[in-house]
Amino acid sequence: MIELSHIHKNFGDLQVIDDVSLKVNEGSVTALVGPSGGGKSTLLRCINLLETPTSGSIRIGDAVVDFAPGKKVGWDAIQKLRRQTGMVFQNFQLFPHRTALENVMEGLLTVLKWPRAKAESHARELLTKVGMAHKADAWPATLSGGQQQRVAIARALAMSPRVLLCDEPTSALDPELATEVVEVLSKLAAEGTTMVIATHDLRLASRVADHAVFLEAGKVVEQGSADMIFGAPKQERTRRFVSSINASQGGYGEGI
Repeated sequence: MIELSHIHKNFGDLQVIDDVSLKVNEGSVTALVGPSGGGKSTLLRCINLLETPTSGSIRIGDAVVDFAPGKKVGWDAIQKLRRQTGMVFQNFQLFPHRTALENVMEGLLTVLKWPRAKAESHARELLTKVGMAHKADAWPATLSGGQQQRVAIARALAMSPRVLLCDEPTSALDPELATEVVEVLSKLAAEGTTMVIATHDLRLASRVADHAVFLEAGKVVEQGSADMIFGAPKQERTRRFVSSINASQGGYGEGI
């Protein structure tokens, strides 16, 4: 269980997240959607403390961190929460000087201190899971964007996180390459991987998520089942947003 309670995030005088509370159940996929600048990526980054909330609290499993203006959060508390998350970034962030296999192995070797043979075996299993076993020895610069993102997903999964956090995982890809990533995320969702995905791509969200949260100006406008939010939202602002995005992306429910 992931629970965000009354999260606020300010950058100076600018309030980016305004009193957001959210629960994510084990095995579920939650999509954070909304216009650019609405706060979805910032909220996602708050979950694993890449951004530190100004106030509120975050619970992942039995790890709880409370925040307040001027309160310093201890490194041990940060690490206890962060170790339960895996992060997939918009721009992949693979190590350019390491092969695909070495990228996936890195955390197992340096953080978990696994023996090299064990780390390599597990990394190869994960590359197979994301359809990248045949590129194990390839350098990131030789891979397409979709291939790099699939390696990045394998790397995030290597540490066996409780929740996979995906920040706009398809936005840097053209539609054909994005399809590769959507297929992998759909497979993970079907296997019961807990995920929170910040995305402007409603076709990705509608295919993968079972719960959706619409954010604007740092506030939750509406949340509920993905079918309801994307198919029959209750709030007029949500309806207008979904209609505009559907028009530009080809319609809710269609594949990428």
